Amino acid sequence: MASASPSAAAMVAQLEARARAANTPAELAFSIANDSFGLLGFRQAFVMAGSGKQARLLTLSGLAVPTEDSPYLIWLRRSWPWMEKQLGSKAGWIPSPANASIKAPEMPEAPASGNSAQVQPAAVEPAEPADLQKPQEPPPPEVLDGWLEWWPEGLYAIPLRRRDGAILAWAGFLMEAEPSALHKQALSHLATHWAYCWEMLGGKPRLSLREHWQALGRKRYFIWGALLVLCLFPVRQSALAPAEVVALDATTIASPLDGVVKNFHVRPNQVVKTGDLLISLDETTLRNRLEVATQSVAVADAEWMAASQKAFDNFQSKGELTQLQGKAQEKRAELAAVQAQLTRIEVRAPHDGIAVFGSADDWLGRPVVTGERIMQVANPKSAGVLVYLPVSDALVLNENAPVKLFLTVKPLSPLSATVAETSYQASLSPDNVSSYRLRATLNKGQSLDDARIGLHGTAKISGGWVALSYYLLRRPLATVREWSGF
Repeated sequence: MASASPSAAAMVAQLEARARAANTPAELAFSIANDSFGLLGFRQAFVMAGSGKQARLLTLSGLAVPTEDSPYLIWLRRSWPWMEKQLGSKAGWIPSPANASIKAPEMPEAPASGNSAQVQPAAVEPAEPADLQKPQEPPPPEVLDGWLEWWPEGLYAIPLRRRDGAILAWAGFLMEAEPSALHKQALSHLATHWAYCWEMLGGKPRLSLREHWQALGRKRYFIWGALLVLCLFPVRQSALAPAEVVALDATTIASPLDGVVKNFHVRPNQVVKTGDLLISLDETTLRNRLEVATQSVAVADAEWMAASQKAFDNFQSKGELTQLQGKAQEKRAELAAVQAQLTRIEVRAPHDGIAVFGSADDWLGRPVVTGERIMQVANPKSAGVLVYLPVSDALVLNENAPVKLFLTVKPLSPLSATVAETSYQASLSPDNVSSYRLRATLNKGQSLDDARIGLHGTAKISGGWVALSYYLLRRPLATVREWSGF
């Protein structure tokens, strides 16, 4: 900068100081686009961060934040790739496309054949080396239209490079005339300083995945080999499904006759002994029927006794005696049936166990029919696992496939079990999901205190051994096949 004027040198020093005072690349870009006006006197300046397809408008002189939907900025972003192509990777001047045509120098006409004097062609001064390449191809119509509407005679742009030569950003200045050699020299000096500050503020560049991959060199082959081995690594198929603890040895307590539930004498999950009263049905209807049957027996007996006394002297009464005796026996049979039903209105526990049912309030006052299940008396020492395996997660299960049960109350203490039976057909689970019902028995050594009947959790069912690639792609392949039909 020894050839620069004192005012230009002072301005360059001031711009360098402001660049060093920037805290972020955005502040540096704002200084480049706005503080450089005193040096160049441009109409407008902008800074494009990055290069190529990754270039983006970072700042525009006179604007704090560029408006994304501005027609001018939209045109600038779309036109910049063509301009950067004309610039190549060097600083330079792009004249307005309307004035970009260059006329070739005219050669003097050749002398007449009769003239012996030879006129030497005028010496053509060599073109002044420019650090900017002129457009080699006509601009697209949209570039030309926008330039004529918004931009002046030309654009002078300089790249800001890292120390390794990679382009960090482009600084563009819209001017009425090409800057002088002095200004170009000052901008070249400032570009080096701006680029260094930008690189330091931006930190270490982040490499793309492709660059990271290429930087590995020969290690890539080892990685490919490791991935191939990993894809072939054997793993065990597994699926997660909702499950609950059920009793494998349980007796169903059903209604012994048609009636209405009157009382529950036990609570849910209460321990009962053999012969303990569980349920009582309403006896009002049976008591009425018993009273009627008792009176009917008395009437039938009275008729039979009267006919027996008349049979000594009345042949007709003797013939009716057998019929009345049969009617009396029929009424006694009806009375015995009602009395037998009265003895069954109280349901007792058939053996020791736990009363398993929902809530007594759901049954009190509810009419039931003969054989309708009301509760179960389960043996707490024969707890098992009922698993609802969704059809979408169905596996090929081997005999005695292992199961791990993670109860909701103790998710960190899984219980181990073994599949004992599976359903042949799928049915709806309590969550209305088409599922297969699997029953599993708890392995020996499990604490029955942790497997209380009625607890819910999640079961992990393990199937056969497959490759890791198959394990990961099984569901996506099934989805693609379901979607495509192949």
